[in-house]
Amino acid sequence: MPETPPPFDPDAYAAVAAPLLGLAIDPAWVLPITLNLRVLASAADLVAGFPLPDEVEAAPRFEA
Repeated sequence: MPETPPPFDPDAYAAVAAPLLGLAIDPAWVLPITLNLRVLASAADLVAGFPLPDEVEAAPRFEA
């Protein structure tokens, strides 16, 4: 059985990712950034949790 990953911590992610990306984040922007990361993580959980049958194959090319 696969291990359950730890819960996403947007505060820790922002603190670690910003220097790696060469970003200097103004302290006034930390809260809005982490709130946005929480929203994005919730959306990602919905997508990742959507059940797909084993027969589904990825389309080789997407066209709109």
